[in-house]
Amino acid sequence: MENLKLKNSVLLAGAIASFSSSFMGSSMNIALPAIQEEFSINAIMLAWLTTSYLLATAVALVPAGKIGDIYGRKKTLLLGIILFTVASFFSGFAPSIHAFLIMRIIQGIGCAIQLTGGMALLTSVFPPKERGRAIGINVSAVYIGLSAGPFLGGILTQHLGWRSIFFVSVPFGLTAIIMILKYIKDEWADAKGQSLDIIGSTIYGISLIALIYGATLLPNKTGIILISVSFIGIIAFIKRQLTVKYPVFEVRLFKNNRLFTFSSIAALINYSATTVVAFFLSLYLQYIKGFDPQTAGLVLIVQPILMAVISPYSGRLSDKIEPGKIASLGMALTSIGLFVLVFLGENSLLVHIFIAQILLGTGFALFSSPNTNAIMSSVQKQYYGIVSGSTSTMRLLGQMLSLATATVMFSIFIGNEKITPQNYYLFLKSLKTSFLIFACLCTIGIFFSYSRGKLRSKD
Repeated sequence: MENLKLKNSVLLAGAIASFSSSFMGSSMNIALPAIQEEFSINAIMLAWLTTSYLLATAVALVPAGKIGDIYGRKKTLLLGIILFTVASFFSGFAPSIHAFLIMRIIQGIGCAIQLTGGMALLTSVFPPKERGRAIGINVSAVYIGLSAGPFLGGILTQHLGWRSIFFVSVPFGLTAIIMILKYIKDEWADAKGQSLDIIGSTIYGISLIALIYGATLLPNKTGIILISVSFIGIIAFIKRQLTVKYPVFEVRLFKNNRLFTFSSIAALINYSATTVVAFFLSLYLQYIKGFDPQTAGLVLIVQPILMAVISPYSGRLSDKIEPGKIASLGMALTSIGLFVLVFLGENSLLVHIFIAQILLGTGFALFSSPNTNAIMSSVQKQYYGIVSGSTSTMRLLGQMLSLATATVMFSIFIGNEKITPQNYYLFLKSLKTSFLIFACLCTIGIFFSYSRGKLRSKD
């Protein structure tokens, strides 16, 4: 009975953390035009409001995973939720765009810590035969947040202003904090006694920042230099992790574990190809179609609802059927959905968007839970925190590459200008070019997903 209460408490606390972080991301997409109007910022800065949050999250994920393994995954989850909740509260009072960006960065760090701690704790508590179902429920919470974000975010933005979406996250955070303190008494720290590689973490963070910021500056010379610096830094990070006594990330997993490696690459590709969909469609519906935020949010609710409904079933199915087969089918459907969006134009009907959302929602739900189950079940328990951080890093790195591509498209086609009726045709070029790139990328991802190897034979 106590074990069941513990499982349910971990599952619910992790689900709340996943819901609040995904709700924040999806509701922000709807609020972007209102934020642009209040602060009078251009399209590139608009993209950076999302990218800065994701970049901060990605930089913090890997060290957060190791910290959880050393000091305890419950503590990590609790710290992350506290930081995320406090930053959300103060984001609603930001007096300037620069103050808002700082709060978004702090919020991103909190998001990294709570996501890493939540997935690692869940994997520690649930045995392999129940893990797929638990991960499916957690992923479903993410998609419920994605579903509620556009709709509720649209209502809040239209009637109470964009700042109100940040205050909504506060009661969810407080609920999760109380639940953890009251019901989760034990601690899990399978790497206790080890130390955090601060130098390696710093090299990793600087390399990641240089990579993403450099990508947004392409094709300028500064962008090329920063990307070159990032590759040098990544090589230095890998070499250090192979020699240091307590690596912040066990890079040998990529060399010795094909299932983990190919599953991670598939996740990176999938998130790189799909993150930009909500960003572009939100702007398309409000700028090109002239919808208000509430209506735009209602249109965009189709995809995340399908993801929320199907994910628990696909996760449970991956406990019985080879996860790679289910995930590969999901990747194929996602690729088709992206190709459908390539043909989106100024006079396209809403049914065009609905068809694409159905394909993308079903495909992503079939991919995400089974793929995460394959990754988390492919390693030993002392690596749960590290691998949880790695899994989230692949997701966030994919999201950043996706948004960085959108930023590059804006730079090429629109330049340092606001999105206005005079350049709507250039906005559509940015949108269609991005979707074509990601559809081709997702098609390549089918190979990695299908060729990963079998989890059952490893067990």
